[in-house]
Amino acid sequence: MGRLDDKVAIITGAAKGIGLASAQRFIEEGAKVVMTDIDDANGQAEAEKLGDSAFYIHHDVAKEDEWLHVFAQTRKKFGRVDVVMNNAGIATFEDIEQTTMESWHHLLSINLDGMMLGMKYGIENMKDHGGSIISLSSIEGLIGDPDLFAYNASKGAVRIMSKSAALDCARKGYNIRINTIHPGYIHTPMIDSHPEMLDHLVSLHPVKRLGEAVEVANMAVFLASDESSFSTGSEFVCDGGYTAQ
Repeated sequence: MGRLDDKVAIITGAAKGIGLASAQRFIEEGAKVVMTDIDDANGQAEAEKLGDSAFYIHHDVAKEDEWLHVFAQTRKKFGRVDVVMNNAGIATFEDIEQTTMESWHHLLSINLDGMMLGMKYGIENMKDHGGSIISLSSIEGLIGDPDLFAYNASKGAVRIMSKSAALDCARKGYNIRINTIHPGYIHTPMIDSHPEMLDHLVSLHPVKRLGEAVEVANMAVFLASDESSFSTGSEFVCDGGYTAQ
């Protein structure tokens, strides 16, 4: 018996990194997974590796009509939706003076609009039978960083709006849990594309290493499973001691 037997999950940003690791772990635990991304070549290839339990859909999370398409295709393919994992996101290493309106709105359209749409339509598709919404925030949603101005704004907002949506679902009796995961720096393409920063980032974590994508995926498995049935509106930190300092 898997921990996610009979559950159907949508995971955004699933072509690589934490999203891909989560898709792999969800399937290992018995779930059916719809993997979405804008990296069609890698997303399709990885879905094919995972077999009949995985299905890939092109998806720009900033576009409402594409969210509607993803939910419709998921129901058509697997019959229902039980889990939405809002994982897709981008980062820009800019302080407030470097941030332009163009870069600000582009980042927020993905990191914030995309998360809101995943929650809104996740609730619409699960309120009759319950489920779990997991949104990837960050340690940068808990602490400030002078070089991550827009990213800080987006991840802090994800934390608080998840609490608001969780409370709304609770008062309406929907049995939908909504929680956030706050990773530290993880070996993902987003981080590994900046090798000049690697030693510095490692030094920020008391455990003296970066995290691995599967370590975040394991936390997502818990939140997707019925094991987390009493957890909603909460943040789950996976940061190698970063925010304990």
